[in-house]
Amino acid sequence: MKKIFILIMFFCSILVSAQKYYTKTGVTEFKASVEAFESVEAKNKSTTAILNTNTGEFAALLFIKSFHFDIALMQEHFNENYMDSDQFSKATFKGEIAAFNLDELTKSDKNFTLKGILTVRGISKEVETIVRLKRIGSKIVLDSEFNVSPQDFNIEIPSIVRKKIAESIHLTLSYELVEKI
Repeated sequence: MKKIFILIMFFCSILVSAQKYYTKTGVTEFKASVEAFESVEAKNKSTTAILNTNTGEFAALLFIKSFHFDIALMQEHFNENYMDSDQFSKATFKGEIAAFNLDELTKSDKNFTLKGILTVRGISKEVETIVRLKRIGSKIVLDSEFNVSPQDFNIEIPSIVRKKIAESIHLTLSYELVEKI
């Protein structure tokens, strides 16, 4: 009887894990540029994200220091002066894709509403945006864009550079999720 129970638990764990798709190489970009000034933008190519295809639950985690800028000094200022990345090393998102149905995904983009909590610098804010999902082979491709305000996360922009940084930060997400085995 004990062996049957262990065998059932083993197969249940396989089924549960097969219901999730994930990535460790998701790309998260932000742009905070203002015309007539130097571009303020960075890319993080190591965002971890997971999607539960049964429930539509979605979560993502990224390390702040993994954002890379073209200009090293800008990256240093970003980590030390704005994001306090030694103290607040990561940003997280936890939410749900409304009306998600894996069977409806095709090679064409399908729009869904994503609602959840974005936590940056220890401050949580509710976010709602549209995500575009499609299925290419065994992968789920997720793309989205939305804006946040530095003030929402107590990010202080010194007056000397305030006019060089956008009031609204544009985020772009591009994740290729594979089935978690």
